[in-house]
Amino acid sequence: MKILAVGDPHGEINKIKNISLREIDLVLITGDIGKADFARKRFFEDIKRQKEGLPKLELTKPDVKRIYSEIYDSTMGILKYISKTVPTYSILGNVGVDMIKGSEVKKDETKFKVKLPYLREGVSNLNNFYLVKNAVRNISGLRIGFLEYFIDTSWVKEFKPSDYNKKLKKAKKETVKAKRILNNFKSLDILVCHQPPYGYLDKVSPKYNPPKDWIGKHAGSKVILDYIKKYQPKYVFCGHIHEGEGKAKIGKTEVYNLGVAGHKIINL
Repeated sequence: MKILAVGDPHGEINKIKNISLREIDLVLITGDIGKADFARKRFFEDIKRQKEGLPKLELTKPDVKRIYSEIYDSTMGILKYISKTVPTYSILGNVGVDMIKGSEVKKDETKFKVKLPYLREGVSNLNNFYLVKNAVRNISGLRIGFLEYFIDTSWVKEFKPSDYNKKLKKAKKETVKAKRILNNFKSLDILVCHQPPYGYLDKVSPKYNPPKDWIGKHAGSKVILDYIKKYQPKYVFCGHIHEGEGKAKIGKTEVYNLGVAGHKIINL
């Protein structure tokens, strides 16, 4: 089986179209399918304002509509293109997560009095596309585990966000859940996850203009690292820290951070 693993596309449809799909049997995506440039810009602006003691910028109705439309349209464009040719499986990254939850979309529609696109409905209507949530799929005799994005306590302790106690409380719950999921996966041929293992292909650089105190820190997951060391899947495909694009070896496991719409083809 010829498998194509694609890093976080982030709406980069032209990079995807440069990949030949003719002889591919299966596509795996590491999350963050859609483009979220406007949302990302606002996120980092708010971090800067918080450090300066200023309140967050208020979102307006046009802002919310722009955020939702940008993510929805770019996500659907990429998924339609790939899945019309090849069976495609993906996890959720940290972009567009709230858009998958119908309750969150309805909440924003009510709050801002605006009609918004429902991403779950969009992807549910696609043939040949499968959004997998923390589960193992047996595909042509291969065990492939899909672990969606979560906040690891290692990230909170490393980056020390302004809402540290609140974030740490949430991270503890998500970390316990991720450990349980991975222990249930046990032996895999492939693990598809969003963030890299801690200390491997996960160092933040100035490339994407993050807050200055983030630069040089490791943004990977210690939970994922521990899992790899213990169970040694053949391959791990991840993204999230785009400047960490590359390959690393942890024991017998080959780890690939595929960056933004980067790709790797393997035969299994």
